[in-house]
Amino acid sequence: MRDEPNGVFPSVCPLDCPDQCGLLLHKQDGKIVKIEGDPNHPVTQGAICNKVRNMTARIYDEKRLAYPLKRVGAKGEGRFERISWDEAIKTITDRWKSLIASEGPESILPYSFYGNMGRIGTEGMDRRFFNRMGASRLLYAICESAGTEGYAYTMGSSFGTDPETTPQAKLIIMWGINAVSTNMHQVMLAEQARKNGAQIVVIDAHRNQTGRWADWFIPILPGTDAALALGLMHILFAEGLVDEAFMQEHTIGHEELRTHVQQYDPATVSAITGVPEADIYRLARLYGGTTPAFIRIGNGIQHHDNGGMCVRTIACLPAVTGQWQYPGGGAIKGNGAYLEHNVTALQRPDLREGHARQVNMNLLGSALLELDPPIYAMYVYNSNPALVAPSANKVKEGLLRDDLFTVVHDLFLTETAKYADIVLPATSSWENTDFYRSYWHHYVQLQLPVISAYGESKSNVEVFRLLAAAMGYEEEALYETEETLIRQAIDYPRNPALADITYETLLEQSFIKAGVKPLFPGRLRTPSGKIELYSRQMELKGYPPLPTYIPLPEDSDLPFRFIPAPNHNFLNSTFAHNEKHARMEKAPKLHMHEADAEALGLASGELARVWNERGECELIVVTGQDVMRGVVVSQGLWADQPGGKTRVNALTPDRVADMGGGAVFFSGRVNVEKAAGQ
Repeated sequence: MRDEPNGVFPSVCPLDCPDQCGLLLHKQDGKIVKIEGDPNHPVTQGAICNKVRNMTARIYDEKRLAYPLKRVGAKGEGRFERISWDEAIKTITDRWKSLIASEGPESILPYSFYGNMGRIGTEGMDRRFFNRMGASRLLYAICESAGTEGYAYTMGSSFGTDPETTPQAKLIIMWGINAVSTNMHQVMLAEQARKNGAQIVVIDAHRNQTGRWADWFIPILPGTDAALALGLMHILFAEGLVDEAFMQEHTIGHEELRTHVQQYDPATVSAITGVPEADIYRLARLYGGTTPAFIRIGNGIQHHDNGGMCVRTIACLPAVTGQWQYPGGGAIKGNGAYLEHNVTALQRPDLREGHARQVNMNLLGSALLELDPPIYAMYVYNSNPALVAPSANKVKEGLLRDDLFTVVHDLFLTETAKYADIVLPATSSWENTDFYRSYWHHYVQLQLPVISAYGESKSNVEVFRLLAAAMGYEEEALYETEETLIRQAIDYPRNPALADITYETLLEQSFIKAGVKPLFPGRLRTPSGKIELYSRQMELKGYPPLPTYIPLPEDSDLPFRFIPAPNHNFLNSTFAHNEKHARMEKAPKLHMHEADAEALGLASGELARVWNERGECELIVVTGQDVMRGVVVSQGLWADQPGGKTRVNALTPDRVADMGGGAVFFSGRVNVEKAAGQ
């Protein structure tokens, strides 16, 4: 704990964001009064987003939970009364003991994600506790699992370009990522490249802030990105814009790919993607004729039924042109594998007896309503599934079950917490000890508490220690200190990149770069050790072994493809409950093509009802040409508003993607009409 009441203290941004900024926290009289970027951080260089700059409004929000609560009203009503921590822990563990005796430990489901990216608070003591209990396991697949698996079939694991080299690129393609809002330091690095003559291309279904920033914006129909990548490869091979020597040395399957992509001629691809033939030729020639060329592969494209294959296909492009050879070239989907730590030591799977069932977090509604044997208790932390999970109305129906005992540990009375039986107040990251590692840049950072815990709030680690004691668990691993957990996690000889990172060096320095080596020359983690343009591994699992365009299923016969994208001032549901951030974002909107709006008698500023068989919501229409016809885009997960209908995930399907059990948020269809009373 930094006990000094006044001063400036190094820190790290806790948000689930690739940038993971270095911060300086200004304290006055024991409170944080100002947040700024640390100018000494080599990647983030003192620049931070509005979300973090205004974080004090969140951590000192008058609505923040300060003590445990017990529900006294109906589920969803939001009526609670204050109780003590002793009563809360006893109520929880008494119920759990009873359920374990009568229904077995798999009747209890933990539900969490990365509302805080601190590693021991999100995948440390919590995993140890539920492993010891034998609870049902959660498949953490809501964000990037489809794309991660698809990328790994091509490249072996989450290895990509060092972002610090991207200013050397002469061509930067932002593909399916609104980087201005979600990866701002990649934009800063791209700006450095642009000053050196680089061209910036953005490919997306929505001309968002990143699309408007680009030198060239290419609109594309949702879910057709693999077809465009294959069309580019068709031209690259046909016009000799490939690196034969690189493919020969570092890839397998390039001859099969050369033949395979002949079917993806520009005319065919144009009809699939909506991208004009001339633009396909122009982009292929630009990419094939520019070195270094860099592709930033975003999360958006993987949130489709074919999302894993989309990412796998785009990941083949730098191999075909040999761009991995050049500093600033190649691609980034994610870089988390460079900073792999000792997950086994941290999570202690050996504490679990047997193999409990696994529940895909994208299927929460179905799990709560249909799973047999049923889930009778849920413990929610670092997440707000009532707002973030697909098919929100199904999730709501499950949370309303009278026989479901729900505990929520959070900073606010979230939409999920309103259905809880017990609500526990959580500390913010700046009240905790934890370590952080980016999944984009190569730095590891340590967080020590900068301020005292708010009210009676406790960290995840603290609460699981209390729960373990009340459950009568005696294993030493359930009571170890935060420092011990961090030491165990970063002691990982299997990853030599962490060799110089210890708890002591982290105490001495605010951030440390891992000893990462370039990918080439080197052996990848694919079965062949090379980039696999043809994947025998995929073939054995029933996938096409070559990158292939697979059309999206017909979700319904409704006229609009619906994309519920992120916005600029929230991060998923984080900040949605804070008035300052909501004011900055202004209102929940629906972007649609002006011709589609005109045909429906809708004008900008009017309220539209957006609906399908799963649910409905109401959004303010914004018309123009920022989306293609037949596509509508919302931005952000908005907190429930009195009398309002803003849960966009009421519309999203809870199918799973082609790989990794991933979410298909962007593959749903909707209808749009003027809201009643307009």
